[in-house]
This record gives sequence, structure tokens and C-alpha cells, in this order.
Amino acid sequence: MMLDALNSLTSLRGPAAASATSATGASAAVAQPRAVSGADFTDVLADVSGQAVNALKGAEATAITGIQGRASVQQVVQSIMAAEETLQTALAVRDKVVAAYQEISRMAI
Repeated sequence: MMLDALNSLTSLRGPAAASATSATGASAAVAQPRAVSGADFTDVLADVSGQAVNALKGAEATAITGIQGRASVQQVVQSIMAAEETLQTALAVRDKVVAAYQEISRMAI
């Protein structure tokens, strides 16, 4: 469910998001935000959420290859822990955005 919400947010970016490739492997599971100059908040948020989705998909792919016996337990654990950290970060950002929205909605106009 969370991935669907992040994917829908990524679709706000337009055609550039559709051409993004999905990352696989433990090293690609850690999402590093790219430097974006002159971008608005929607583009930055969509970029970060797209990277989070790719990190989670990469961890899932690594877990599947681990089940198939083609990845070591260490690789699987590293990718799952990186995906967990990415998900916790995404949830923290979501909570902050919701809190900011609620604070703005309480302001007197």
C-alpha cells in the first residue's frame, strides 16, 4: 500500500519518472538523494520517493534471489536492513509533511 502511494507520487514528475530503471542488489538498496538545483518541492519529493521505491524493490529482488540460493544470507540481511531504513525515513518524512499540513490548516487567515 505504501509503495502504491509512493509510486503515485512519483507519477507527478511526468515522463522522466517512467523512464527510471529499477535498482537491484544490496548496494543499490541505499537511496541517496541526488542534488537537484532549481527544482520545486514536488520534484524533489517525487525524486526521493522514487529512489525509496527502487530501494525497496531492490531489497525484495535480493530476498528472492536469496530464497533461490543465488545470494548469500549476508547480502539479503544487508539489503533488507537498508530497505527498512529507507522505509522508516519515508514514514518520518510523511509524518512531518502531515504535521506541517495540519499546522498550516490551523492558521488563521
